[in-house]
Amino acid sequence: MPELPEVETTVRALRKPLIGSKITGVRSYWPNHIANSTARDLEERITGQEITAVSRRGKYLLFPLSNNDTLIIHLRMSGHLAVVSANLPIHKHDRTVFELANGRELRFRDQRKFGKLYVVRDPETILFKLGPEPLEADFTPSVMKARLQGRHRALKSLLLDQTFIAGIGNIYADEALFYSQLHPQRLANTLTDDQIQALHLAIQKVLKLGIEREGASIDLYTKPDGSRGDMQNAVAVFRRTGKPCYHCGTPIQRTKLGGRSTHFCPQCQL
Repeated sequence: MPELPEVETTVRALRKPLIGSKITGVRSYWPNHIANSTARDLEERITGQEITAVSRRGKYLLFPLSNNDTLIIHLRMSGHLAVVSANLPIHKHDRTVFELANGRELRFRDQRKFGKLYVVRDPETILFKLGPEPLEADFTPSVMKARLQGRHRALKSLLLDQTFIAGIGNIYADEALFYSQLHPQRLANTLTDDQIQALHLAIQKVLKLGIEREGASIDLYTKPDGSRGDMQNAVAVFRRTGKPCYHCGTPIQRTKLGGRSTHFCPQCQL
């Protein structure tokens, strides 16, 4: 699933071609993607509107429109967005096509069909449960400490909880726990102040690195232009099972935690 760095990379690539573009029509090849209206309602509501911005909240992409509605897209497992010529043949996994006035189209491709589209007047009706943005200035170690108090949960499971912190998924949770030297099964409410500081720093470090490297093309993720990100070449533990830890040489282990594959160094992470 695309995580914060992959979604942020997508946002940055889409801003230039989309901001100021007018939507002239919508074609839906998989209406089940539309979460809060019908395909016809979606088309009627956004046709003729101009895209005024492209942004992100957690893993959600936000496209505010000139009528004060907002189109929201969640890529889920395999979603991909690209702005292409309207003359380009439709791909078999293209699920929704937004026709633009300049002869181009914004195409939502989704092989596994888990992605979701929303059109809302108030984005908070969809986003209200999300936790803080981990790269914003107001996400401080003290804020993280307060949110950890009373959390009798394994750190890995908590980091994946979007109501705790928005945007972190399996890749960056494993990486952050490695760099903070914390075991994924460590209970969140047992961390010392120094460990909280280390985890906060590690979360920001791996997310910034993921953005710098334009995401991890480990499964189906590619950038909007179809090229691959590079974060997969910089991971320390994720999917490195059996390979030596870069710090101590101990083989990286893999386990299941909350149904999710989890990678860690049994020597470095306590």
